[in-house]
Amino acid sequence: MYDSFLIKYGEIGIKGNNRHVFEDALVKRIREALASVDGDYTITKERGRIYVNAAGDWHFDEAVEALRHVFGIVGICPVMVMPAGTFDALRAGVLDFIGRVYPDSTASFKIKARRINKAFEKKSMEIDAELGDAILRTYPKMHVDVHEPDILVDIEIRENIYIYSETIPGPGGMPVGTGGSAMLLLSGGIDSPVAGYMIAKRGVTIDAVYFHAPPYTSERAKQKVIDLAREVARFTGPIRLHIVNFTDIQLAIYDNCPHEELTIIMRRYMMRIAEHFALEKNCLGLVTGESIGQVASQTMQSLVTTNAVCTLPVYRPLIGFDKNDIVAIAKEIGTYETSILPFEDCCTIFVAKHPVTKPMLKTIEHSEMHLKDVIDDLMKTALETTEVITVR
Repeated sequence: MYDSFLIKYGEIGIKGNNRHVFEDALVKRIREALASVDGDYTITKERGRIYVNAAGDWHFDEAVEALRHVFGIVGICPVMVMPAGTFDALRAGVLDFIGRVYPDSTASFKIKARRINKAFEKKSMEIDAELGDAILRTYPKMHVDVHEPDILVDIEIRENIYIYSETIPGPGGMPVGTGGSAMLLLSGGIDSPVAGYMIAKRGVTIDAVYFHAPPYTSERAKQKVIDLAREVARFTGPIRLHIVNFTDIQLAIYDNCPHEELTIIMRRYMMRIAEHFALEKNCLGLVTGESIGQVASQTMQSLVTTNAVCTLPVYRPLIGFDKNDIVAIAKEIGTYETSILPFEDCCTIFVAKHPVTKPMLKTIEHSEMHLKDVIDDLMKTALETTEVITVR
């Protein structure tokens, strides 16, 4: 019975004179999300509402699943659409809707009509009362509850009439593309995919950098990160993933620097490389999955030391999250099961037994001087041999 969806959005509605910019971005993302779903879809805007109309051989569940991954959508309402004719036609349509969606129901209900089209013959309160009476007469097992109904039947009277009673939750947030762009440092762990999801939820377009260390990390570890990027891309759209061969830089750090400083120095070179690609792609910042105190490289002192090599801002959406909070989001967005696969990345292979937890910036900079004879060539090679793939 459904061939349309009413799309509800949240924050976009308070954007004032700029609202149309965010609406257009949301329409674009909806169109992209539905491009791979069977059927012909038309997206229209009408006075604070976005509608998706389906035609051809389309699949309801697949369309809903695609829309549930579009940031900016807070609700997906399957609607029955009918012409804005007479009240008698509306009454017949509502009775048909109840009979088809809730056959033999004994639930409580409430009618909530909105008469945006002021030319319609009855006012909203009259419509509520008369339709409620008609439902009670036609379906005597049902009863009215205006405070906490089991079924809320929404009726919007515009150029057409839209009848719906279900709102499927969307992810919320802002449409991707409205908040600038950033470069995500993506590993095979639980945190960084969640960080990418969180920053994209605020409208930020993301690309990503992954640091690969063959032969110490396997091709399966690389594929794991690609799979994680693919899961995140379901929400963000295509992600350009930069796969950096980091082995020689890590070995140089291992051979020339104090072992308790390995992690923090390695992290600083990762940030340098990530920033190189971020500036190349006109990104406005870097994104990491760090949370204060979770590991040695994520203490306040370590984060200050890491930030010192960056000119771009570093965004850390998970900075105050507990691990349980992060795991819950990872499970919700579908990255958790991939993240826990036992294929280690370079961050876990080259870890000191007793890493420094309160590094001093001057001390770290002095230790990095031991790399001065080799690091420029190693960095140049790492940048030039980076593999870039687009993950969808």
